[in-house]
Amino acid sequence: MNALSAHTGAPSAALSQHTPMMQQYLTLKAENPEILLFYRMGDFYELFYDDARRAAQLLDISLTKRGQSAGTPIPMAGVPYHAIEGYLAKLVQLGESAAICEQVGDPATSKGPVERKVIRIVTPGTVSDEALLSERQDNLIAAVYHDGRQFGYGTLDIGSGRFFINQFEKEETLLAELQRTNPAELLYPESFEFMTHIAGRRGLRRRPEWEFELGTARKLLCQQFGTQDLVGFGVERSETALCAAGCLMQYVKDTQRTALPHIRSVRLDQPDHAVIMDAATRRNLELTQNLAGGYENTLAEVLDRTQTPMGSRLLKRWLHQPIRDRVLLRGRQSTISELIEQNLYDELGALLRQVGDMERVLARLALRSARPRDLTRLRQAFAQLPHLQTLLAGSEHEAVQRLRERAATFPELQDLLERAIMETPPVLIRDGGVIRAGFNAELDEIRDLADGATAVLARIEEREKQETGINTLKVGYNKVHGFFIEVSRANSHLVPSHYIRRQTLKNNERYIIDELKQYEDKILTAQSRALALEKRLYEELLDALLPQLAELQESAAALAELDVLANLAERAETLNYQCPTLTDEDQILIEGGRHPVVEQVMKDPFIANPVSLKQGRQMLIITGPNMGGKSTYMRQTALIVLLAHIGAYVPADSARIGPIDRIFTRIGASDDLASGRSTFMVEMTETANILNNATAQSLVLMDEIGRGTSTYDGLSLAWACAEQLASKIGAYTLFATHYFELTRLPELLPNLANVHLDAVEHGDTIAFMHAVQEGAASRSYGLQVAALAGVPKSVIHQARHKLAELERAVPAPSGDERQAQPAPAPQPHPVVEELEALRPDELTPRQALDLLYRLKQLL
Repeated sequence: MNALSAHTGAPSAALSQHTPMMQQYLTLKAENPEILLFYRMGDFYELFYDDARRAAQLLDISLTKRGQSAGTPIPMAGVPYHAIEGYLAKLVQLGESAAICEQVGDPATSKGPVERKVIRIVTPGTVSDEALLSERQDNLIAAVYHDGRQFGYGTLDIGSGRFFINQFEKEETLLAELQRTNPAELLYPESFEFMTHIAGRRGLRRRPEWEFELGTARKLLCQQFGTQDLVGFGVERSETALCAAGCLMQYVKDTQRTALPHIRSVRLDQPDHAVIMDAATRRNLELTQNLAGGYENTLAEVLDRTQTPMGSRLLKRWLHQPIRDRVLLRGRQSTISELIEQNLYDELGALLRQVGDMERVLARLALRSARPRDLTRLRQAFAQLPHLQTLLAGSEHEAVQRLRERAATFPELQDLLERAIMETPPVLIRDGGVIRAGFNAELDEIRDLADGATAVLARIEEREKQETGINTLKVGYNKVHGFFIEVSRANSHLVPSHYIRRQTLKNNERYIIDELKQYEDKILTAQSRALALEKRLYEELLDALLPQLAELQESAAALAELDVLANLAERAETLNYQCPTLTDEDQILIEGGRHPVVEQVMKDPFIANPVSLKQGRQMLIITGPNMGGKSTYMRQTALIVLLAHIGAYVPADSARIGPIDRIFTRIGASDDLASGRSTFMVEMTETANILNNATAQSLVLMDEIGRGTSTYDGLSLAWACAEQLASKIGAYTLFATHYFELTRLPELLPNLANVHLDAVEHGDTIAFMHAVQEGAASRSYGLQVAALAGVPKSVIHQARHKLAELERAVPAPSGDERQAQPAPAPQPHPVVEELEALRPDELTPRQALDLLYRLKQLL
């Protein structure tokens, strides 16, 4: 099979043996071998050969055949051109890409197939069409590269122009970045050695090595930004990251096939500017996705009441990348406070609701794919800006005034769009009727001509009715046959001799006359001229808007930030959140802390609890029954700290938060079957990451370490981990455990304290108090929780008997003694003792055989 056949699934034959149309198709397909090619034919986009088979399966459309080419039937599948967006949306969600091939030649002058070419390539990470995007989520394309020493990672949001790069050494950081950015499409080099970390992701694209060359990357980026070098962006020395950025730039240029003026800079993500969270932490804290993969009961669901899609996306970026810059955080806090005190957030929200997704409209404008209704949305946004300026003018707050200045007004552009675009234009410019009357004199004149001819057609119809005596006669039009006079079959004997038959239908006959043909030419010519002129005027309109693209994007960014801050002000007032104090002291002191999500889904009032982590008390050993609230208590602490580091108010009566560099969570685990790792292996991997990377300014949540192995192994590991965190690392640590032996640690080591969540037993039932108290718990209530879970009473009864038997076998100390005593050391087996005393070299064969029999009896 030749290369062309391999790419298309066409029969192995010379190109010349195919029909002219299939020659054209196969040539275009060879240029786009790995993606579906939608080939425009009339009112349909058609796919052939292997593309047709794949599309039929992916899109659930019919697979048919279309004649023959090279002596073989052609498999074919197609979709209507007017419904293409829905099918593209489905492909994008499946991680697939598509090349859109349109007619670009003139059918009237073409010999053979009309010239066609691929005008755009739609991929999951580069889509900008409104119908193909989730409006409240970022849609990123990313690239990853490894140079043997470190990783380079870049992300680009084509819907906003945001372009970030990063480089790092650890594989754990790569996993965290993938979890944080969640790219819709990921580019990687052919020689990438870490496929296990990206395998299973949708939208994976293998790219040739040359696209990651440093020299090529520098040249591409400098061309894009119009600069001599990259020093001004602060990325000149980030060479591994630049390799990834160069591949991203090349790919986006190849797929968009147009200028990208909205991508104006590239920025370096600085790890020391953010509170770092690994992949497990983001997953466990359920920031924007719950553990089941949905959006329900996440922090974002509770917090997000933003009025614009661009504000919603910004809020989620803040949640996934909390910052450490105290000046910036205090600025956000004071802005939220001002919006609350001046009661501005409600009015601000009402105005922002009318602004809509200005950010993505501007991206489509930059890509010259903006549709007429995008421009009406932009016009509507411009109309709100003067009102927003007036509303914010009453505040003397410095940060509010900076945002007001950035959200500039554009009266000239607003006036231009008011004059140029119809109030409610059609969806597409090709439908005509987009440019408002009075905007262009030539267009008005052509339209008048077409409208006048239409009136003439009405007069022709009335005249022909009178002259023929056929009252049901009609003058009609369709795209295939043009204008015609339609007469019923029953009246066809009344038709004059100068009528020329044009078409015969089941019940009607259609005719043409010379006069009607003349007006047909006039009307169709006028309509064609009007549409061509509208398209030209529309392009000129885009040209007029593009020079102010940078200012428009800055205004959109300010509006998105205002939206997030107004949203956080509303949430603070509605949910009774308080402003945390960001202190330089080493402490996390929270009074009346609550879990922001759990308190919203509970029917009963949430029991608020304090947290006190400070010098001399960096670690809390947390004990208590299952379902007693230990995990909620730990997670709410992490979420309060996280919210403080996006500048938001927090669900607590008060909070004092010292410097935090990282948040780690080791809560729950499951088998990672794809990588061949057991639950315990996953648990230990996450634990190793914490012990290797935590610092004295990290917040660490450790839940039930060591439960996945034997009792003594697990206890030993938990003890050693707690000791390492307390003595060597000194991190702020919440350490939940069912090993009561660990409650002895505060007696042996400084900087630790015991706290517990209690429960009250009523007969065979149990009531959880959910209140955190000082000291260690006295018991675990495991059997009572099992009974609540529905374990049969007979099993619970048997378990009680077994528990009593075990407690008699090993007398248990009471009260605090029980907690203070370490676990009894296991007694060695007699066989082990004898083997340890054995000297094999001194045994005769007979003695060795006798010993083997004796050991067998001992066992």
